[in-house]
Amino acid sequence: MPSALPMNDAFTIVRGCLRTGAPVAWATVIQISPTQRLPDDEPGMDLTSPPQEAPALGAKIVVRPGATPLGTFNDSVLDQAVTRDTLAALEDGRSAIKHYGSHGVSENDLTVFIEVFVAPRRMVICGAADFTAALVRVAKVLGYRVTVCDARAVFATETRFPEADEVIVDWPHRYLTKVRDHLGPRDAVCVLSHDHKFDVPAIIATLDSRVGYIGAMGSRQTHAERIERLRGEGIDELKLTRVMSPIGLDIGARTPGETAVAIMAEIIAVQAGVTVPSLREGSGPIHRMVQ
Repeated sequence: MPSALPMNDAFTIVRGCLRTGAPVAWATVIQISPTQRLPDDEPGMDLTSPPQEAPALGAKIVVRPGATPLGTFNDSVLDQAVTRDTLAALEDGRSAIKHYGSHGVSENDLTVFIEVFVAPRRMVICGAADFTAALVRVAKVLGYRVTVCDARAVFATETRFPEADEVIVDWPHRYLTKVRDHLGPRDAVCVLSHDHKFDVPAIIATLDSRVGYIGAMGSRQTHAERIERLRGEGIDELKLTRVMSPIGLDIGARTPGETAVAIMAEIIAVQAGVTVPSLREGSGPIHRMVQ
């Protein structure tokens, strides 16, 4: 059984992760029911063995992806349940409050606060297009770390996109190949280049990643042509369903700012698993006539 983790050690570990940007979370006991039944009170337990202590208020388990958890709540099954839920919270990037019984089951004997420390969500925007600056602005408001990538140095400049965290002059597919292993379910790739020679390789470079959202700009006709080119590259139908295009929710967006809001709203919905009226699911022109 692991030993209890002293508070100073827990702070030291978390502080080190924060300094390096490594993801980390700690699970802390914040409430214990006065009627909690300890593991040794269970029917059939060997009461001749040394009794297990209940976790104390403030007891912590520190969890990092790919590393052995540090600390214990004095119950190996409970430790496993808390570690599992803490890793899920890290994957989701959200803190949470969970309730457990003495063996990790969903009861109210123990209340645990899982506090998550992760890097900001990432967005890679392929194409230094007219809509890119608006999308950068809205994504930054929502806390994303935004990269703009375009092979055309005359367009991909910090002057044009001052709010982006970085502007990369490179072919988007080459950049995505370098970073795709670092993209996860919380992240997004938006292909706004509206040019098959940029779009198709960029999408191919992204489809095998764990990124949570892949969107591509263009009309329904443009997207149909893009899909045929992707099929011609051997991409199977299941992978093609990952591409949200035409990009954004069907809210009647026309201006760059409105389109950026529609894109970000779709990203939120897709990552939350909420069904909403996306442009991809509709038919006809993606821009409605103004009455």
